[in-house]
Amino acid sequence: MTESALPTTSREWRLLSRPVGWPKPDDFELADAEIRQPGPGEVLVRNAYVSVDPYMRGRMSAAKSYVAPFELGKAMQGGAVGEVVASTAEGVSVGDHVLHFGGWREYATFDARQAVKVDPEAAPLSTYLGVLGMTGLTAYAGLLRTGSFKEGDSVFVSGAAGAVGSQVGQIARLKGASRVIGSAGSDEKVKLLVEEYGFDAAFNYKNGSVAAQLREAAPGGVDVYFDNVGGDHLEAAIGSLNEKGRIVICGMISVYNNTEPAPGPKNLARLIATRGRIEGFLVGDHYDLQPEFVQEVGGWVRSGELKYRETVVEGIENNLEAFLGVLRGDNTGKMIVKL
Repeated sequence: MTESALPTTSREWRLLSRPVGWPKPDDFELADAEIRQPGPGEVLVRNAYVSVDPYMRGRMSAAKSYVAPFELGKAMQGGAVGEVVASTAEGVSVGDHVLHFGGWREYATFDARQAVKVDPEAAPLSTYLGVLGMTGLTAYAGLLRTGSFKEGDSVFVSGAAGAVGSQVGQIARLKGASRVIGSAGSDEKVKLLVEEYGFDAAFNYKNGSVAAQLREAAPGGVDVYFDNVGGDHLEAAIGSLNEKGRIVICGMISVYNNTEPAPGPKNLARLIATRGRIEGFLVGDHYDLQPEFVQEVGGWVRSGELKYRETVVEGIENNLEAFLGVLRGDNTGKMIVKL
């Protein structure tokens, strides 16, 4: 596409007001914005796929956190992958494909230093937002570094059919876990975990007490718990934690839309007897693992040893609904919007 053939406007999603509880459509707008041609050292990218992730809910609030809140009235950001359609940057050419954070819009203009080149011949473009992208690295770093996983560990993962959780369980299995247990929100997802992803056991947390179901699925206890949910899952994991067990706090999607503080686990004192450890982590602290992660996980993906699912929603106009779907648990694997 020549520069003269480019459209002059691009649709983008903006945050109009800070959601209280569950986000509502009135908190957002899909607006037309003028496409800015790249200045010195910049690129203009036509997005092919954009990511929606649970952490984005936190950015919709004004509370101070590890990442700046979305600005009201301005385009939101998120992971995206697309094709460079104009460039003034050395080393980045028209036709290159790049990963960047100018999501929630059709076209993005930004400093080329904020882009990472990706190879659509090595893997489908969408995988750079999921299994080979930030969610994949989150699983890899959280389990292996923060969770100090070692061969023979018993691993429990909540939100196990999601983009991060499904990869945590499979990496644990490939690295020699003695047992991998997952929880999910439907019987269909439970079946997927066992039959396709190779989990040793899985349960539907809606079918009864999480603590009781976990004790049944992991009679020998849990050495590593990878937490994507919080709430009763965290309390159950503490109750089943083995001596010197590790709990990795990646996310707590069960409390993201609460308007009142969620109660903490009632059994924290058990960590004294087990000498257990709870540690939160952010993937941004572990980008030094990126080369090792891409090499190892990329090999598993190519060989078919590590499987992944994507839930793909079509059209920028459905970006918000896709995001709300992630909060509801509608997705199996990574939720992605195809533009």
